[in-house]
Amino acid sequence: MSIELSNSWTQLMEFIIQSASQFEVSPIVKYTALSLFADRFCPSLTRYIQGRNGEGNWLLHPMRESNLQLFALTSLWISSKIHDSPPVSVKCFKSLGDKVIKEQHFTTRDFFEAEIVFMQVLDFEIGASNIPFLFLQELLLQFKEVAKVGELVSFEACMDLMDLLYEKEETSILYRSPRSLAASILVASYLVTVPKQRWEFPVLSWGKIPFPLVSSFHSLLVY
Repeated sequence: MSIELSNSWTQLMEFIIQSASQFEVSPIVKYTALSLFADRFCPSLTRYIQGRNGEGNWLLHPMRESNLQLFALTSLWISSKIHDSPPVSVKCFKSLGDKVIKEQHFTTRDFFEAEIVFMQVLDFEIGASNIPFLFLQELLLQFKEVAKVGELVSFEACMDLMDLLYEKEETSILYRSPRSLAASILVASYLVTVPKQRWEFPVLSWGKIPFPLVSSFHSLLVY
C-alpha cells in the first residue's frame, strides 16, 4: 500500500471484520467494505493527500489511527448502502464508534464528512461488481455443478481464508486480479477441507494458481 500503515494494518482489518460482525451484516457487505478500504482507499490515499484536494482536511492531517478507524467504519457504511435495504444507519455507526474508537470522539457530522473524503479518494468509483468475494461465489457454484466433491468444499473456510489474507495484507501482494485471488482461495480451501481420498481429479491440473497461496496460507498458520 502507498501510505505507511504496516504497524496498524492487521488491527484495521480486524476492526472492519469485528465491526461487520457487530452489525451482523451479510458477507457481501463485509467483503465489499474490505475491498473498498484495503484494495482501493488505502492505496490511493497518499496520492490524494499529496494533491491539492487533500490539503488542510483535518481528517487527513495528521493521519491518526482514530481517523483511519473512522474511514474503516465509513467503508462499511458505504457498503451497507450499496447492498442493504434499508442500510445500517449512520447513528448505529456513530454509536459503535463511540464504543470502539478510544482516541477520539466523532460526531454524526464527522461521519458524513468522512464519507465525502472517502468518495473523493476513490474518485467516486464505488462499484462493487469486481470484488474477490463475488468471483468466489461464482466459482464455487460452477465447481459444484461439475463435480460432486464441490459440495465438500467449505464456504466458511473460504471466507476464513479471505479474512486471514486481508489481515496479513496478502491480497494485494499475491494477486492483482480479483478472479485469480478467488480461484486461489477456492483451491486452497479445497486442499484444506476436502479429504485427500475424496479428490476427484489431480489438483495439479488446475495449473499454478493455487500454490503460492497455499504456501502463504501454510506459513500464516504456522507463524
